[in-house]
Formats: sequence, C-alpha cells, structure tokens
Amino acid sequence: MDALPSFYDDLDGFRTEGWRRLAGGAQDRRGPFHTPALATVDAAGRPRLRTVVLRGADPEAGTLRFHCDARSDKAREIGAGSGAALHVYDAGAKLQLRAEGSARLHRGDALAEAAWTGAQAMSRVCYGIDPAPGTRLPAGDAYTLPGETPEAEIGRENFCAVVVRVARLDLLYLDRRGHRRAVFARDGDGWTGSWVAP
Repeated sequence: MDALPSFYDDLDGFRTEGWRRLAGGAQDRRGPFHTPALATVDAAGRPRLRTVVLRGADPEAGTLRFHCDARSDKAREIGAGSGAALHVYDAGAKLQLRAEGSARLHRGDALAEAAWTGAQAMSRVCYGIDPAPGTRLPAGDAYTLPGETPEAEIGRENFCAVVVRVARLDLLYLDRRGHRRAVFARDGDGWTGSWVAP
C-alpha cells in the first residue's frame, strides 16, 4: 500500500502543500497546476468557465496571477467586479484545489509591464489577434495574428495581468483509506483553517 502524504493529518501542512503545488504550477508548463480552470460571473449572473495559464503564485501574499486580453469576456467580467474562482485537479497526486477571491486587472502599471516583459514572444502574439477574442467569424481561420518577434509590441495595449487575492482555499485529497478535505479562509494577513467532511 502507498504511504500517505505528510500532509494527510497535518492541517497547516495541507495548506502549505496547496500553495507549493500552485507555485510549482506557475513554473512547470507540463504540470497539472499550470492550467487551472477559471470561473467568473457575467453581467446576467451566468457562470463562465475557461482554462487559464497560471503565471504566478505568491504564498506569502496569498495571490495568484494569470494573463488575459483586455477585450475578452473574462476581462470585462473581472473589471465589472466579478469574483474569481480557480479549480485544478491533479489525478496523479489525487489532489483537488479550489481557490476563491477577488480579482484585479493590471494594464498600464508596473506589474503589467513586468509581466509583459517576462512573457515569451509566442505568448505575446495572442494579444494582437484581430478581431478581438469572442468576435463571430465567417470561417475558423478568419483572423490574423502579428508576427512572432522578440521586440513585437503589437497587442501590448490589449494585455492584462490579473491578480487574484485568494480569500478561500479548499483542498481535497482522495485516498481509499479515507479522504481528507480542509478549508482555509484569509484572516487578516494569515489563514484560519479547519478539516471538513470530504
């Protein structure tokens, strides 16, 4: 039988493991924590769900960062005050993580500039797509992308960094000997947590 993970009955260790996985996901392009699903709510109150690429995770600040096009539905929803929830499941680790909080768009500030500068050319071209994301097309290929060059600034005006300030973290570990689930809430600069029924 497999050994149980060190966080199995360690509440603080479980939270630490969740943030460790998120931080790793921001770095590991092939890891399951690299591409969480993001949920927002549109103006009509309908839930919207899509995959994003996790670009940063700061356990100390309790924040997550991803990027988006300012012309996209997700940017409009976040700009209108929609909260954000992210979900990821790692089947190999048998670990599910849900993070909920407030989201903020960064466009013309230092954070956005640093994120743009740090992005690879192949990622930058996505923000220069014409027409804007979500526009109805007469054919699947009826759009254009700018060239992929390191100095390309095309699309910079459409680029947003999004920072989610996590207020709630829900972790679930699955094991036939007994699942473990814990919920953590932001408490000032720290966290309070408790075990909950899985």
